[in-house]
Amino acid sequence: MSTDDDGPQQPADHYFSARPASADALRPLTVRLAGREHEVLTAAGIFSPDGLDKGTRVLLEHTPAPPARGTFLDLGCGWGPLALTLALESPEARVHAVDVNERALDLTRRNAALLDRTGVVVDRPEDVDPDVRFDLVWSNPPIRVGKQALHDLLLTWLPRLSEQEGAAAYLVVQKNLGADSLQTWLASTLPGAMGPVRVSREASSKGFRVLRVGRG
Repeated sequence: MSTDDDGPQQPADHYFSARPASADALRPLTVRLAGREHEVLTAAGIFSPDGLDKGTRVLLEHTPAPPARGTFLDLGCGWGPLALTLALESPEARVHAVDVNERALDLTRRNAALLDRTGVVVDRPEDVDPDVRFDLVWSNPPIRVGKQALHDLLLTWLPRLSEQEGAAAYLVVQKNLGADSLQTWLASTLPGAMGPVRVSREASSKGFRVLRVGRG
């Protein structure tokens, strides 16, 4: 579940499919996360299998460092770059990595084990305890699933921000795929779902916006 910003996907094998059809041969990838080089595993049939996509890089470059501890969410984890970064930077935190793509979930579990990140919990959306609240959400959301599906997704998860001071969600969205209209929609719709909120633009870089949602 991420913005499709690095080129078209094969039509029969979308990264937001539950069970991708392509071969699942694992391949190693060296990637820089939390200021260091790490070797992880990727495979075909997931979002951005060849490395960090542009949107994720922008989010990592322009989002404040996570708090030392808390309960965090990577919404649409793919092979795990955001969840792994959160776990590397905040080893005492509990990081929930969520995706509908089963191969992505398997890869995130493998990569968390490779990096010895025991605080990463990998689940399908329906398997996350509905009572869990999140102090921090990072997401490169799946814009191409369609507006209604995207809105439903955000209305499901963003109201689960905790009441802790500073709790916030950071979303990276490509400008030409509707980042500004999404910001307007979030600001007008979320108060009805979660009470007072403040929706702001944290950063703008390389054709992307980083949007911040915090309780007002």
